[in-house]
Amino acid sequence: MKSSDEGAALGIGALAARFGLATHVLRHWETMGLLRPARDAGGRRRYGADDLARVAEILLYKQAGLGLDTIGSLFAATVDRAARHEILRREAGRLRARIAAERASLKFIESGLNCSYEDQTRCPNRGRLVAERIAAGPAAR
Repeated sequence: MKSSDEGAALGIGALAARFGLATHVLRHWETMGLLRPARDAGGRRRYGADDLARVAEILLYKQAGLGLDTIGSLFAATVDRAARHEILRREAGRLRARIAAERASLKFIESGLNCSYEDQTRCPNRGRLVAERIAAGPAAR
């Protein structure tokens, strides 16, 4: 990683600011074992390049919808490749389902945007989407 901070240890406030986080978030992640910052002679946390990468990983996993416990499982020293892949396969399936649901939602919203009728309930495309949802029943939740 090339940055102006490469090689320089950051304090908790600087690291939090870099990612737009509150310092208590970093402390919480530390209590969960997700971060293990070095300490200076005064006991203050010092974050290096590896810690920056770890925070970025955590944020990317969270953005993908993973919970902190699952992220911790991925970071565990005892997790082997097969177990890690199983966790990631499961999470990828969940993410694909969320993406499909979001795409369907966007399609419905766009059907309203593309409707030229004053009364949107009369739009044929919207009506078709509503009828498909009725037919799908509870499985489409």
